[in-house]
Amino acid sequence: MPAIEVQKPSPDLSQLAERLGAAVREAGALALSMFQKPLQTWTKGPSESPVCEADIAVNDLLRQRLSAAGESFAGSGVAWLSEESIDDPARLTARYIWIVDPIDGTRAYIAGLPDWTVSVALIEAGRPVAACLFAPATAEFFMARANNGATLNGSPIAATTGAELEQARIAGPRAFLQRFAVVAPQFIAMPRVRSLALRLARVAQGSCDAAIAGGNSHDWDLAAADLLVHEAGGMLTPITGGNVTYNRPVPRHGTLVAAGRERGAALIRLLGDGRLAFS
Repeated sequence: MPAIEVQKPSPDLSQLAERLGAAVREAGALALSMFQKPLQTWTKGPSESPVCEADIAVNDLLRQRLSAAGESFAGSGVAWLSEESIDDPARLTARYIWIVDPIDGTRAYIAGLPDWTVSVALIEAGRPVAACLFAPATAEFFMARANNGATLNGSPIAATTGAELEQARIAGPRAFLQRFAVVAPQFIAMPRVRSLALRLARVAQGSCDAAIAGGNSHDWDLAAADLLVHEAGGMLTPITGGNVTYNRPVPRHGTLVAAGRERGAALIRLLGDGRLAFS
């Protein structure tokens, strides 16, 4: 007699989003309590990315809180991928996964600048279904749930509409903006935002018309902001089009475009002809 497969329960996303929001607020409060104070810092990896003790403290807190939430609502728990944790290959076969950046914009955080965030998303089948992005230094709390819109401090947000690039407010790497000025000289270059997740969230809230993520961004930089942008009526897409897929064996991505749908399509056409390509 064949074995009967027992279906694992799906998480209640509304309740899970509440637990996620509480965990991210607590993590942001912890990070803020350590902000602009003496910190132990070091570097990691070939790129010598900066890390500080606050990254690890926030990571540990989130893992504790979110692991408990996952066990409560998903029956068998939710897998884990964080910039500050050792990668566990078991995540690749998990239905659900937390994707976490304890402090996105660590350089800004260490320098005492405000543009850093705590970024967390819940992924199902390669796409975010719940997300929180918290910028404690500026008291901005973004939240989104699939098919339920996006909010900033509880108020609905929306990406800007239209396809025009002249006078469009665009954020991105300096190399991109310099090249973009050649083909669209009337655009407005936005000030640098050191947290990539926050740069993309500015598109979701409509204070920036488009943002570019250069090559070598990672799942933890993108996942929460991705859901915010989509639920705000925009798009975050590779220059070849389509959605970004998360929880792949190598969680790294090439050039991405975030914008309202019409303007995003116009940018993809420009990027696709090769004149603005960069690594």
